[in-house]
Amino acid sequence: MDAIKVRGLTKKYKSFTLDGVSFTIPSGTIVGFIGENGAGKTTTIKAMLGLIQKDEGSVELLGHCPEEADGAWKEGIGVVFDESYFPENVTPRDVEKILRRIYRSWDKEAYQKYLKRFAVPEGTRYKELSRGMKMKLSLAVALSHQAKLLILDEATSGLDPVVRSELLDLFLEFIQDEEHTIFLSSHITSDIEKVSDYILLIHQGRVLLFENKDVLIYQYGLVRCSKEQYEKLPPQHCRGHRESVFGYEVLVDNREALERDGGYVIDRISLEELLVFLVREEE
Repeated sequence: MDAIKVRGLTKKYKSFTLDGVSFTIPSGTIVGFIGENGAGKTTTIKAMLGLIQKDEGSVELLGHCPEEADGAWKEGIGVVFDESYFPENVTPRDVEKILRRIYRSWDKEAYQKYLKRFAVPEGTRYKELSRGMKMKLSLAVALSHQAKLLILDEATSGLDPVVRSELLDLFLEFIQDEEHTIFLSSHITSDIEKVSDYILLIHQGRVLLFENKDVLIYQYGLVRCSKEQYEKLPPQHCRGHRESVFGYEVLVDNREALERDGGYVIDRISLEELLVFLVREEE
């Protein structure tokens, strides 16, 4: 079963349009959702969750539409935004007392396990927790009501490398049974590159790329060549190019074949370089 299906998702504002976004996320995977600030990542997530009203398109999460009146299935979704919204004076212990009355699938033992694993102090008021501890608390909550799908919007931003590494390891554990899925929005491309199975790139409200990460790593590359060499490249495999006084830089998606058959020297391209290249190509 697919965990997420989005078709033609559109939301229009005066100065920005989320323009016909479509993608399908298979269960048991981690999808890295990337794009520059203002590209439409948070708008996409809020429209997917029904937190803002879409103008066009359809969304299915775990086989259900967000607008369905019966919301019991929504307990299967855990959501973490870049800012948490717990009351300032509650403690993690208070959070458990509140949420066990809200979630029918609440697992107190799992919550305690995650608090202990993350070293979150149960008796400390929320406003006194560090940003990293607040994020760990949010994740502990998201993981403690038997969620099948985690949707994370910049959940690792602003955290130090040690905490981020710990959370990324947890994400990899979460999907091991192939029944759990993570949709991870982040501007930290190294995090995305470490854990994601698929990469979804959005720019100015439109999807520029949705690709298996292994394909990006092993098949995409950057050819630096003359104009004559550029014109000989197979156009169906050229995903973009830049021209400068030194020649051409061409993004290709068949690196191994070109190196083997064409004799081209092709550099591997990192996820961050890919993002910058495609965004500048569009502009």
